[in-house]
Amino acid sequence: MKRIVIPIVVAALLWMLMFSPWSAPHLNFWLTMALSGTILTTLSFSLFPDLAKNLKEQFRIWDIPLGLLIGVALWGIFWVGDKVAVWMFPFAEGQIGTIYSMKDGTSPLLIALLLTLVVGPAEEIFWRGFVQEQLSRKWSPTLGFIATTAIYALVHIWALNFMLLAAAAVAGFFWGLLYRIFPKRIGALIVSHAVWDVAVFILFPI
Repeated sequence: MKRIVIPIVVAALLWMLMFSPWSAPHLNFWLTMALSGTILTTLSFSLFPDLAKNLKEQFRIWDIPLGLLIGVALWGIFWVGDKVAVWMFPFAEGQIGTIYSMKDGTSPLLIALLLTLVVGPAEEIFWRGFVQEQLSRKWSPTLGFIATTAIYALVHIWALNFMLLAAAAVAGFFWGLLYRIFPKRIGALIVSHAVWDVAVFILFPI
């Protein structure tokens, strides 16, 4: 259990560094996110040697169009969720604007490259390929899914932003459920995470 808990604690500390109002203003969010993803991916491969083998064996060429469709579907869910949230919560629009303000001062091209090549893949490799997989083996696939979804959402609490926490919960639930049902389709989830990231932050902001 220690080899699962320690990486989660590392992730929580990295997310605190990226999102907390005490440290975030002093860092470039996107470069810090890419570095965090690299650290967590390295930990995942080191502690779970079969992960790289599983990724190589399970990835299929049709995971690319499937991942694209999944990413588009999640973007649609968030588009609807945005309209509902703004209608229900007076503070929603301001908090969503705060999330998008993280792009200020950084090249959109650099952000897109980091999201596609590092951040999106790293998050799926760590949260689904490592954390959810290990917790599922330790307990059960359903408990592993529930626990990973909760942890993924809670590490965003440092931002003190309800909309970001809710967004992380929805996205974590979505990808976690797909991994719970289709554990061998992590390649499609990696593609979908990268596609969704670029769509929601750069190409088609909500």
